[in-house]
Amino acid sequence: MTLEQRDLSRMLETAVVAARLAGQRAMEEMNYLKVSVKSEDQLVTQADTICQEIIVDRIKETYPDHGFIAEEGRGSELFKQSPRGAEQIWWVIDPIDGTNNFAKGMLLFTVHVAVMCEGQPVVGVIFDPATDSMYTAVKSGEAHLNGRRIRASEDGIDKFSSVGMDSHFDKDVPGWVIELMRRTRFRNLGSTSLQFAYLARGGLIANVFVNPKLWDIAAGALIAENAGAIVSDWDGKKIFPIDLDAYQGTPIRTMTANKKVYQQILELLK
Repeated sequence: MTLEQRDLSRMLETAVVAARLAGQRAMEEMNYLKVSVKSEDQLVTQADTICQEIIVDRIKETYPDHGFIAEEGRGSELFKQSPRGAEQIWWVIDPIDGTNNFAKGMLLFTVHVAVMCEGQPVVGVIFDPATDSMYTAVKSGEAHLNGRRIRASEDGIDKFSSVGMDSHFDKDVPGWVIELMRRTRFRNLGSTSLQFAYLARGGLIANVFVNPKLWDIAAGALIAENAGAIVSDWDGKKIFPIDLDAYQGTPIRTMTANKKVYQQILELLK
């Protein structure tokens, strides 16, 4: 399936509007939070569901036959609706990426909206409502922050560079984590999308994610690659394309880095 530039631009515009509406509502909902436990290691708030409905409803106004994969379904399940028309286009949504931060009143969260075609991200939007920062990209284009081009850094691994990592581990802390903690100023922002965004704008030199889901990485992967970074799994293999019909929320071990340090980070993971 071939998408023209005008198609991508129209979908980007829809994604930007939907993400901004959801982000603005999320900021309002912080004053009236109702928090509950969704699963063993995840919280959920009423804002997650409200914001997801805002995004889906806004997209359906323009693309009623497109498919959806989103984080907030019934119970701890994902929300999934297959495309109904000839166009096998899916919208991948995380209404609040960084719910744990959001639930604690910490302004480190984003709204994630991606469009995928033939298993590949073709439009990516990450909106940081606390700073009114809109990160965007379309296939074969540039990465932008509020309309201005951004690029991944060319910095190496040293005591002044920052690498994004997960905040906790089920078992013992792996050796590669300790090595990166020793050699860099490691970071965890509590939002996978936000860490992708900061990599794309040059703030982080790399990110290593243990258990992200598709709705955490789809937009960020496109934005980071368009900014000149490399995205892969821990074995150095491409993550996309993904079979969206079959996808049911399986974690996708992901690493992303600028071109200077990518191979070094990959070696540490082996």
